[in-house]
Amino acid sequence: MDTSNPQSFETKVPAVTLGFWIIKILATTLGETGGDTVTMTMRLGYLTGTAIFLCLLAILVVLQIFAKRFHPVLYWATIVASTTAGTTMADFFDRSLGIGYTGGSALLLADVILSLALWRAVHGSISVNTVRTPDVEFFYWLTITFSQTLGTALGDWTADDTGLGYGGSALVFIALLAIVTGLYFWTRISRVLLFWAAFILTRPLGATVGDFLDKPKAHGGLAFSRPIASAIIAVAIIVLILLIPQRPGRHPGSAQAPS
Repeated sequence: MDTSNPQSFETKVPAVTLGFWIIKILATTLGETGGDTVTMTMRLGYLTGTAIFLCLLAILVVLQIFAKRFHPVLYWATIVASTTAGTTMADFFDRSLGIGYTGGSALLLADVILSLALWRAVHGSISVNTVRTPDVEFFYWLTITFSQTLGTALGDWTADDTGLGYGGSALVFIALLAIVTGLYFWTRISRVLLFWAAFILTRPLGATVGDFLDKPKAHGGLAFSRPIASAIIAVAIIVLILLIPQRPGRHPGSAQAPS
């Protein structure tokens, strides 16, 4: 590794800033409304929707892995693809296969934990600051896809099975994210673990907000048009990517890495 070149220490994922979390929550909300647009509004069904978005996700992940450096548009397009694929996959497993929200959430949580455990066992770290090589990127995107799918199932479970509704569920996940934020600022708990906790929790938050926007009023939603809601959120994401400085994270070995 050439230590004289600062770029050699850059990761291929964005630095974790407030802007990162804002775009991430919007991306997860778009994943919910976008996935529902294809499977419900366009009536293509969960299986077809899953096939479409998994193919798109696979293409974008390959492009992301073979990219030589961090590309903001490519990265966030891959995140959106993972969250829409997660939406359709979770709905297919929970509804079409009849696993249910509780069973689906438990199964997907186990998948996330297993993915993180294997990543750590193979590479010794699950920090996003090490996402620089194809093998690490594979674990990164695998974990993200599992967490996005888990978020949909978990959001549906809290909204439907617990009786909290979409608004109540969103407040629960906002409170949990506030707790994680407090732990970050006022404790010495592993920042890596807190990152993944926040990353996972933003997905069900986006899922419940997306459902709140597009579900019928009789089911506790606002009955907004899914395509229109998706288009508005997509435009907001693009504007924020352009307005908020997008820079890659730094490898921990870099002298310029933040402490």
